[in-house]
Amino acid sequence: MTQRIGFRHCDPRFGFLWLSATQPQARWHGDGEGPANYFADTPTGAWAEFLRHEGITDAADLAGVRRSLWVVELPDDGYEAPALPDAVLRGGMASYAACQAAARALRAAGAERLEAPGAALLPGGASGSHATVSGLAAAAPARDGVVWVLFGNVGLRGWLAVDGGAPPASALPLVRHLT
Repeated sequence: MTQRIGFRHCDPRFGFLWLSATQPQARWHGDGEGPANYFADTPTGAWAEFLRHEGITDAADLAGVRRSLWVVELPDDGYEAPALPDAVLRGGMASYAACQAAARALRAAGAERLEAPGAALLPGGASGSHATVSGLAAAAPARDGVVWVLFGNVGLRGWLAVDGGAPPASALPLVRHLT
């Protein structure tokens, strides 16, 4: 089986996976419907999810942040795409009920994982950078972020990339903040 790589932030006191149904609800699962483990396709996407949900918009607020960032091998196939309008897929908390219902229907039909646009990143926010002789340049063409959600207890291999650090301030202008 080939693998894709996902990125996940978490509290540095804990491992990188939820293993019980007691996790708080989020976009793709309701209360008691876990475990549901969310992964971004880029480190910036993972940090954007954290920044968005914590309401961090100012670089000065990053000084008190201590999060870990994990790099995790994910199964390469078997991801279902929810059939929802883009405004719902990328919406704020008011869109969670529709997303949860779509995920519930996919799970009832046998889905174990889903793939959706990353709601926390602005368009083009997953583009990354190219190294140049004079420093860094924005990578072209622009690309949008993706989120993968794996339902149930899954055995995944992960590597700790950041231990108790903070998102880079460069991620702040890429975040679609909750309003």
